[in-house]
Amino acid sequence: MSTFPFDIVGFDLDGTLLDSHGDLAAAVNHAIAHEGRQAIPASEVRDLIGGGAKKMLARALEVTGEPVSDARFDELHRILLDFYEANIAVETRLFPGGLEMLDGLAARGVKIAVVTNKLERFALRIFDELGLSDRFFTVIGGDTLGPGKAKPHPDLIFEMLDRAGVSREEARAVYVGDTTYDTGAAAAAGLPCVAVSFGFCDKPPRELGANAVIDHFDQLIPALDYLGTASVR
Repeated sequence: MSTFPFDIVGFDLDGTLLDSHGDLAAAVNHAIAHEGRQAIPASEVRDLIGGGAKKMLARALEVTGEPVSDARFDELHRILLDFYEANIAVETRLFPGGLEMLDGLAARGVKIAVVTNKLERFALRIFDELGLSDRFFTVIGGDTLGPGKAKPHPDLIFEMLDRAGVSREEARAVYVGDTTYDTGAAAAAGLPCVAVSFGFCDKPPRELGANAVIDHFDQLIPALDYLGTASVR
């Protein structure tokens, strides 16, 4: 029997598993160009990511000029989504060490999930294009359960546990993310959380409230072993 302390590991997507900032930057700049705004360097778009496309777009509009009407915002949001869907995995890749880390978890019999605020169909398409779909027992998006359920609410993580067929109270599960949306959702669901310092962190990594912080994916499995030993739950 495996002595690995977790049966389920859930991951955020953007900024955690995948470095997607190049494709997200292209999409948000395409949208704001329709409003006559100047493009934002991709390196600066990293700081705008977190909480979903609407929040990213709102932040981009805020840093490039005046607010727009609600109706115009909805138009720009649709423009952003359409462009992104057509160009979803041009630059997006696993962060370094990601493939080896996934192999390591699989070798330990871990069920691996993705729980993201990205629209579910976008997450599924990215993994299809990257050839990663068979790595995950489930992919749950910000729209999967309907409005008001996305992170930092715990509902999506609870859904992950339900789909794994385990009791929420007894699940040996952990969540990995890069923002306060992730640490907040994990805490609300009663799960330990690991933060990645290389993501799109909305606070300094060690201020996100995670139980552990890693700087490379080759540190994740040792960190999970430590968390299990420390009995953080």
